[in-house]
Amino acid sequence: MQTSRRAFFRSVAGAGMVGSTAAFAQTAGGVRGFDHVALPMLNVDAMLAFYRGLGLQMNETPSIVSVYVGEQMINFHRPTLWQNTGFTLRAPAAAPPCGDLCFVWEGTAAELTAALERAGARVIEGPVNRSGGRRRTGSSVYVRDPDGNLLEFIIY
Repeated sequence: MQTSRRAFFRSVAGAGMVGSTAAFAQTAGGVRGFDHVALPMLNVDAMLAFYRGLGLQMNETPSIVSVYVGEQMINFHRPTLWQNTGFTLRAPAAAPPCGDLCFVWEGTAAELTAALERAGARVIEGPVNRSGGRRRTGSSVYVRDPDGNLLEFIIY
């Protein structure tokens, strides 16, 4: 039996899943948030310098560089890991650049500009107003890291 799109959305909305704050409620035992994201890395030295230039702490191992962002982290897989055909705990088509990440900036726009300059980043768009994951609008600036991943910095 095929249902119209309108009927489908009405049924979902009636279940509290669309257009309702109940859609955002989290129950005990459910997903709470992100712990980390893993991305393949190609230009290792440039990537390390870039993320250090942003003032982020790192931990390096022979196969992974962990970059700490607040209580979360990004695990950058070194080429020796992600190019190894035996390494299957990754997206099969993942290759740099495949990341599109948004960071919350807690400082001023001037401080963000200074940090991006220190890291050698070139703004490709912004500042522009964007809706963020905190369900409100912020001012965003977009750059690319040395591997070409898209990075958004949002100020709420």
